[in-house]
Amino acid sequence: MTMDPADGALAILLYDGAYARAHYAFVVAAGALAIGRPVIVFAAGRGVHALARDWSGLHDAGDDALVRARGVAGMDTLREAVMELDATLMVCDAALRLCDLAPDLLLDGVRVAGIPTFLEAARGRQIITL
Repeated sequence: MTMDPADGALAILLYDGAYARAHYAFVVAAGALAIGRPVIVFAAGRGVHALARDWSGLHDAGDDALVRARGVAGMDTLREAVMELDATLMVCDAALRLCDLAPDLLLDGVRVAGIPTFLEAARGRQIITL
């Protein structure tokens, strides 16, 4: 389905496995969803850890404690918000294999797909890469 660019739909490509990038991807996604902009989050590379139930595979995952201590929403809060606000969550099938991460370790509702599927879903959307 092609999106009307006027609706402000976003596609966020998270290819990096750093906590800071993953956290910010969810900050952007939650903010966009809160103002009614549809969002797809596609995790590739080591970014797939961001959509695992246990996201401790992200580099510097321990930074989340400092983030929360400073009064900023942490990864769990942001991921829950993004899911409650109906973001489309996708992970790259090849990246799962490269990271040796089984699909059953992903959050509920995450779709395993290839890059062509992501690109088709992202057609007409603003793409942000983190």
